[in-house]
Amino acid sequence: MNVSQENTSKVSALIKIDIVKADYEEKVEKALRTYRQKANIPGFRKGMAPMGMIKKMVGKSILLEEINKLVSESLYNYIKDNKMNILGEPLPSESQAEIDFDKQEDFTFLFDVALAPEIDITLTDKDKIDYYHIDIDDDMVAKQKEALCSRFGVQQPVEEASEKDIVKGQFVELDENNAPKEGGISVESLLTPAYLKDEAEKNKFVGKKVGDKVVFNPSVACGENDTEIAAMLHIGKDKSADVKSNFEVEITSILGFKPAEVGQELYDNAFGKDTVKSEEEFTAKIREMLASQLQPESDYKFALDARTALEAKVGEVELPDNLLKRWLVVTGENRPAESVEEEYPKMVPDLKWQLIKEEIVKKYEIKVDDADMLEMAKKATRAQFAQYGMANVPDDLLEKYASDMLKDKKIVSNIAERATEEKIIETIKSHVSLNEKNVSVEDFYKMFESK
Repeated sequence: MNVSQENTSKVSALIKIDIVKADYEEKVEKALRTYRQKANIPGFRKGMAPMGMIKKMVGKSILLEEINKLVSESLYNYIKDNKMNILGEPLPSESQAEIDFDKQEDFTFLFDVALAPEIDITLTDKDKIDYYHIDIDDDMVAKQKEALCSRFGVQQPVEEASEKDIVKGQFVELDENNAPKEGGISVESLLTPAYLKDEAEKNKFVGKKVGDKVVFNPSVACGENDTEIAAMLHIGKDKSADVKSNFEVEITSILGFKPAEVGQELYDNAFGKDTVKSEEEFTAKIREMLASQLQPESDYKFALDARTALEAKVGEVELPDNLLKRWLVVTGENRPAESVEEEYPKMVPDLKWQLIKEEIVKKYEIKVDDADMLEMAKKATRAQFAQYGMANVPDDLLEKYASDMLKDKKIVSNIAERATEEKIIETIKSHVSLNEKNVSVEDFYKMFESK
């Protein structure tokens, strides 16, 4: 067997695989013997069918299977051994001659291969890229303080109901004369006026006190939403559509929300016991937290600007367009050539950027180890907790969740990709000159609007 390569352009090659009978004959004979041993053929004991019969039955299919395995193995070993950096997958060549497996014993297989273009990029301090630091203003700090006070607030009894308070009472269904309906619904329940859809029904509860009675219509109040009516009256959703009556509510309690006061208890709840001991430290910690939350935004903007700068630095990149289009057609389910012609130009920029990143990984010897994977998983876990307002999660808990995350093979590849991406950006950042700028949060996000 002989495998050879002919470069047809700077970014494409033809791989030729010559196979003679001696390369596959023994493999085919072995496969036939194995089939014979396992075959259940009527009229013959298992494993005793004549070999001639076996060859007539499955000889050709086994020949094709073994040759296919041999060709595939030889092809990919050649690519690996010769360190060929290919794009997509090898494709059967359009110049492949027709093969007659019934008459031929020696075969030649041709494959078109798309080669990744050579990209030479060196990062220097002459490369200047903007890096934006988002200013944390007093208004942002104030809003965050308000959010923390709200998060750690408590429900407590109040004398008079407002829209946002929780009103609890006995709900009694009334008849057409506004008297308790015989056999009607009577249930202890609660509501929050602010969530009622009808303004008139909502206002009936505002200003009321414990012991007051309110006549209202749940169907009207809930905008005839069967789910909300069912939840309020503790009945099945299938029955709620039939409830059109007024109800009398005798208020038994009113709970209002009291935000947490700024003080040691709030400091401890928000950032851990004794981490913060004064309002000045509390303010500073909030600024630190906001800066930490916004840094990924700054890094994301830097990554976009770095991409633009490095693409301009590399310039035009020659790609094996025709081969890549063929590969997209072959591998895409129900993807016609016309669709590929339309989609391909949109794919090219991302492909070029991917090639640049791969060159940076290679040139600067970027590697991702287990520690990097764990740290990235912890970042992902920390972000998940932050979505639920949990900013002060203990490191041991983060590590446990992160370790469990890395046991999922579906997640591992994504984490590895993110960790590599982060190292690429950090490598770029450390080798170029940063044109550091301070910008307000409003102006920062306006930069994305103009894109």
